Amino acid sequence: MQKIILCLWFNNQAEEAARFYISIFKNSRLNQISYYGDFGPGIKGTVLTITFQLNGQEIMALNGGPEYKFTPAISMFVNCEDQQEVDDYWEKLSEGGEKGPCGWLTDRYGVSWQIVPTILGVLMGDKDEKKAARVMQAMLQMTKLDINLLQQAYREG
Repeated sequence: MQKIILCLWFNNQAEEAARFYISIFKNSRLNQISYYGDFGPGIKGTVLTITFQLNGQEIMALNGGPEYKFTPAISMFVNCEDQQEVDDYWEKLSEGGEKGPCGWLTDRYGVSWQIVPTILGVLMGDKDEKKAARVMQAMLQMTKLDINLLQQAYREG
């Protein structure tokens, strides 16, 4: 059992969001759904919480009401092995949402995601500060991250 579980607060779309997310990520599934009873802010019989796994990572979604909204201050970071993964997650998660700068997007439920190729950390962590700076400058010009353009910026100079 995972010790720490991320809990996402939704108004009333917890189950819809969970089902959307598990349709996108491999090795994902719904785990458990609990419902509001006679007491509580929600309507009896509606979903209170739903736990699910995204690629083995356990997450809880809560229908807590309209009091809180998501902000980009907390985001889901997705490590991508290649451009096909970047493209796939970018398109699916941004559908109905908003594409942002530097690999960030907000999905249709308001959750922020970072869709990042794993090579970005390698390139930006290079001991040659000029190479790393070129990669950073290239990334700052992008919405969806492009591995070829990041590697090209790394090699230039």
